[in-house]
Amino acid sequence: MSEITIAPLSAVPEICGMLSRLLVEVVANGGSVGFMYPLSLEAADAFWQGSLAAAARGQRIMLGAFDDGQVVGTVTLLLDCPPNQPHRAEIAKMMTRVSHRGRGVATALMQEAERLAVERTRSLLVLDTASEGGASTLYERLGFTLAGVIPDYALKPHGGLTGTMVYWKRPAEAC
Repeated sequence: MSEITIAPLSAVPEICGMLSRLLVEVVANGGSVGFMYPLSLEAADAFWQGSLAAAARGQRIMLGAFDDGQVVGTVTLLLDCPPNQPHRAEIAKMMTRVSHRGRGVATALMQEAERLAVERTRSLLVLDTASEGGASTLYERLGFTLAGVIPDYALKPHGGLTGTMVYWKRPAEAC
């Protein structure tokens, strides 16, 4: 594996295609990221096109992890909060290619998302992850605090219910 680089994503056809293939792979492998298996490339493309358009409007920041020019991971920092919550942001759609898991990709993405949140004066980050097969260990290692677990919150991609673990963190530089 070459050096992983983290960069903001923009709406170019190559990026959308890479993101769509990543999303389809993650869902096929049981990733609970809001979609059911099987997920078509067309549905994945539609999702990413909407997300990239929201990023272009400044409503979110989408980051990609690149290995040799290919997207191997992504995370989104949602900034478009209600008027009474301008101090917070939400972490969403953390995904890493199966071939790149356990290599620090998710950690690098999360650290950059946190840095960008602080840069935008966000003093509170929130996120959720599936209680079965989610990334709770990663989030706890990065300093997120478990607020609670909501049972039977969502369907798993291949069927059956899973709970959701809700986390929060005050970014270090924002305190």
